[in-house]
Amino acid sequence: MNNQGIGTRCVQAGYTPGNGEPRQVPIIQSTTFKYDTSEDMGKLFDLEASGYFYTRLQNPTNDHVAAKIAALEGGSAAMLTSSGQAANFFALFNICECGSHIVASSSIYGGTFNLIAVTMAKMGIEVTFVSPDADEDELNAAFKDNTRAMFGETIANPALTVLDIEKFAKVAHAHGVPLVVDNTFPTPVNCRPIEWGADIVTHSTTKYMDGHGAAVGGAIVDAGKFDWMAHADKFPGLTQPDESYHGIVYAEKFGKEGAFITKCTSQLMRDFGCIQSPQNAFILNLGLESLHVRMPKHVENGLAVARFLEGHKKVVKVNYPGLESDKYHELAKKYLPNGGCGVVSFELEGGRAAAESFMKKLKIAAIETHVADARTCCLNPATSTHRQLTDEQLEAAGIPAGLIRISCGLEDSADLIADIAQALE
Repeated sequence: MNNQGIGTRCVQAGYTPGNGEPRQVPIIQSTTFKYDTSEDMGKLFDLEASGYFYTRLQNPTNDHVAAKIAALEGGSAAMLTSSGQAANFFALFNICECGSHIVASSSIYGGTFNLIAVTMAKMGIEVTFVSPDADEDELNAAFKDNTRAMFGETIANPALTVLDIEKFAKVAHAHGVPLVVDNTFPTPVNCRPIEWGADIVTHSTTKYMDGHGAAVGGAIVDAGKFDWMAHADKFPGLTQPDESYHGIVYAEKFGKEGAFITKCTSQLMRDFGCIQSPQNAFILNLGLESLHVRMPKHVENGLAVARFLEGHKKVVKVNYPGLESDKYHELAKKYLPNGGCGVVSFELEGGRAAAESFMKKLKIAAIETHVADARTCCLNPATSTHRQLTDEQLEAAGIPAGLIRISCGLEDSADLIADIAQALE
């Protein structure tokens, strides 16, 4: 399936019905599954057989959709979670524990920043934030003996910085740790981080993958390439016996291709229960089937709006890597040759007050705590998604207090530009 085009994978991957079976992925809306004997069920609890016993861990509908996302990203295995936040937490916590350390780009979504800097810190996990523009020497200097993961976003939300995935992967691997990349904004239609060296890819499927603001969800994809046993001392959870599962050593039993996702499901999903509902997974799959058709339109609208804003006298700065003038345009040409996404961020003269006034005047674009779906929406990150950050942290993340993030939907670009123009005036 991974040899087929991205459009074919969007439509066909993950589920192949047999003779007389449902053409659409069936919704298995059941908490539990029946077995004839205790022995049959026991094999599932011992991870000796594949199957389902409780939807808090796994569900057939979810697994079909996860398999599609794995095929889209070119990974070996994947799982769905209840949200993108849950996906990022699981991806990191699966290889970190109290006393671990993470190196992360400072230019990431505010909720993820808070997750790593505050909540995971309470669990005894340290973080060092680095500039996405840091050179290799600066990145290397951030690593410690207890570093267990490196994290970044392909296109940062909302600063729209582009991660140099190859550089970050090279440094992470030099220190024997995996690179985790949140690929929500470009989606695998426009970038597949695994092809550039990333080891784990996460998504908020709530965004472009769903595409309609209908279902919250997340996904984790394992490239299946990181050699956990080669760095056994760093990742005891994967390379030493798990006594909560009868002494299984995940890296030995499931290999590079299956160890990470199996442990993440067997331990974290078992204990935290952040499962995506089968109904949401079904809705997500409907979105995935048109992802390859929708993304070019989002990119087209985003670029048209960015070019209009760049030429307007009231706009101080525009962030959109598709613009030739953008700081990250060269990186975008390398990693995002077909364009990145439909999200544009920009600053107005007058800062936060001007941003608030502008957004009130919009007719088509709605003020929402959302991004990346069929309808155009906008917000001021400093007073919403990144409200918990100090002015200094906002500056480090590339998010001035007056920044506006506008997510261009699937409307006609001329109408979006007209709406923005009248609001600016």
